[in-house]
Amino acid sequence: MPFQLSLLHLSALAILVLSSALFSQGRLAVAPAICASHDLPNPLAELFPNNATGVLNATLAIIPIPLDMARRLIPPQYGILERAYRALLPDFPEAMYPVLVQAAHDHDVQFRAYGITIDDFSRVGFEFPFLDLLGDGYSSFRWAPAQLISATNPIALEGSRAYGTVVSPAEYEPVCDAYSVLASGATYFKGSSLESSEFFEVEMAPVHHPAFNPYPLELFKNITNQPTFANATTCDNMIRLFNTSMTTGGHAPVAVHGRVRANTFPFGKAAREWTGVYGVQVATPFIENNYLDCQTMQGYAGTGGPGDSYTSTKTSDDL
Repeated sequence: MPFQLSLLHLSALAILVLSSALFSQGRLAVAPAICASHDLPNPLAELFPNNATGVLNATLAIIPIPLDMARRLIPPQYGILERAYRALLPDFPEAMYPVLVQAAHDHDVQFRAYGITIDDFSRVGFEFPFLDLLGDGYSSFRWAPAQLISATNPIALEGSRAYGTVVSPAEYEPVCDAYSVLASGATYFKGSSLESSEFFEVEMAPVHHPAFNPYPLELFKNITNQPTFANATTCDNMIRLFNTSMTTGGHAPVAVHGRVRANTFPFGKAAREWTGVYGVQVATPFIENNYLDCQTMQGYAGTGGPGDSYTSTKTSDDL
């Protein structure tokens, strides 16, 4: 279970060691932007003082790609659990795979018991859920191979690199929020690498009728609670809570649709644009356990949904 003391100590140790190393190397000299975020404060810090907690305000969207393309992009040793995502999306197009776009702003991240706070930062990347990392045919993991992360936050940059993630320091529009609102009413988010020509741009508008959104909130709840890895030396267990006051009333998730334009790994160096992309904008508090042995996450069902541990028997449906 995610709240066991051993996992809490692992998470605490990871952040404390990382923070100490960064200070000793003088890596915290980068001046953070002066931010006045619209994000809500972290409601979990007092409840879980021994955990890393925070708020993640994100645009989550699905880009369907051909299954054979997904197989080329994803390292061959990781099977694709097609039955798992079809259990959540029975009408998903045949021979297609759901890539997740996550464009997010981390806010009020802290480790209350140790007096540690981390400056806000933004991150974006393509993520590949429903992968059979352990080869057991049923435990779903999410591969997040590359991220653009705010250059002003060296702890976030080095923390992601420790997983084997390809990380590029980036600047963001907007600087201090998950997105800005355009005159048209659409939202806009862009990350641009400071070291290369890589960029990631997301523009979304509200879906005015729920029936027009092909992806239920349960899908995003399931995907974002799958254990995450990059090079599989360790895994990240981020528990996103979708049942707090942060996701009700005026703060309820908003179904959106729009376009994504990017030239980041693993889709190659040329810019590509996807239109007619659907997703959701939602802010969730989270509890995080860092740098875990991936084997300990076998059968993990963080959301209780069918995609986390759907079946223990492989068939030809899983590539």
